[in-house]
Amino acid sequence: MTDNQTLIPLDLPYPDDDDRSARAASLRSRDAVQAGDKERWLSLFTEDAVVADPVGPSVFDEVGDGHRGPDAIAAFWDAAIAPNSVHMDIYRSHAGANQVANVATVTTTLGDGSQAEIDIVAVYTIDETSGLIESMRAYWEMSAMRFRPAPTD
Repeated sequence: MTDNQTLIPLDLPYPDDDDRSARAASLRSRDAVQAGDKERWLSLFTEDAVVADPVGPSVFDEVGDGHRGPDAIAAFWDAAIAPNSVHMDIYRSHAGANQVANVATVTTTLGDGSQAEIDIVAVYTIDETSGLIESMRAYWEMSAMRFRPAPTD
């Protein structure tokens, strides 16, 4: 984070299997993304779920309606997540009802070793019965992305 305060990532434990909270779903999602496990990640969503990352029109979603349903969410994975290594540090996590908003920094390491870093607010909404994600909406701006060159040997 680039504001005037020093933020330390939260040490949020991996949730128990019976934890159906929105925070638990968000942590399972983060874990699957960081592990590069597409099938596990896809299994976290309801059949009619929507992923908007970022919210609004972007290089990943020209119209800005989000990626709805298993096929569209899988295509988003293939385009945005699969080609790179992704790490997410969560600095704040605010839960209420069937939602959680995580304030985080996402660092994507590209194939050449360079990195793109972006501060986000990711809002997860879950189905309270199943604990599955109904929507994941990530708020961030492409113009705020920070780049680091690949290390030189």
